[in-house]
This record gives sequence, structure tokens and C-alpha cells, in this order.
Amino acid sequence: MTEFAAYSRDQLRRSYAEAWSKRLAGRPLSALEAMIADVIALHPEHQPLFADPDRLQGFEAAAGEAEENPFLHLGLHLAVREQVAIDRPPGVRDLHRRLQAQRDDAHGGEHELMQALAETLWEAQRDGRAPDEQRYLLRARERLRKR
Repeated sequence: MTEFAAYSRDQLRRSYAEAWSKRLAGRPLSALEAMIADVIALHPEHQPLFADPDRLQGFEAAAGEAEENPFLHLGLHLAVREQVAIDRPPGVRDLHRRLQAQRDDAHGGEHELMQALAETLWEAQRDGRAPDEQRYLLRARERLRKR
């Protein structure tokens, strides 16, 4: 996923559109493209945007929650999936599994972890510091207890 670090906004958007286009056409996908397409497939409300490259490039999300910004929302999905794959921070894989089991819904469980991540990232940005992994895990555990 770190290959996105050097991408411009337009390059990132193009990569999302290309992954979705390949998926729709039944063309082979790289592992990353498959992950992107899988997340887009979970969000029919955003699929028309990713199917229209011109609209995609000109799209401006209103400031607010991740659900209002498809790029932020998809990016959080991808970040959580990468964290779970490598279990970083340590323990996130187990929390992810438990949230999904508790919700009896893989997508909904992932959203719970995404919310904890989004809050942690926002707090770090606000305070001008690196995200606190332990605070992130604590937030995820609190979401587990709330159900």
C-alpha cells in the first residue's frame, strides 16, 4: 500500500478508476487492484463515480465524515485491510476479527475499526503529532464493548 505514498491526487483517483474498470471488464487485477475493486464493490453508492473518469477527476468532497468522501472512505478500508494483513499495530487483526464476529457482518465490523482509525488520525492531525497506536487500539476495544 505504500506505493500510494508518491501518488498525486489524480494518480490515486486514476488507480481507483482503473481497478474498477478492470473488475467490470473481467480483466486480470494485481493484488492491490483486486483489493481496491473489492472495496468499491461493497459500496454501490460510489460505483457510478468510479465508473466515470471525468466525473471522478473533478469530484470535490465536502468537508466532513468519511462517508461523505468516497476517497477517504475507501482509503480507510484499504488502510484497515493492510493493518490487519500485517497485524500492525499488534493486536489489530484480533480486534478486527472480534468486531466482525460481534457484528456478524464483515463489512460492518470493518467500519467499526475504520471509525476508530479515523478518530485517531483526526486527533493526531489536530495535535500535530504521529497517530497513537495504543489510543487507536483502545478506541477499537471501546467499540467492541459498546455492542
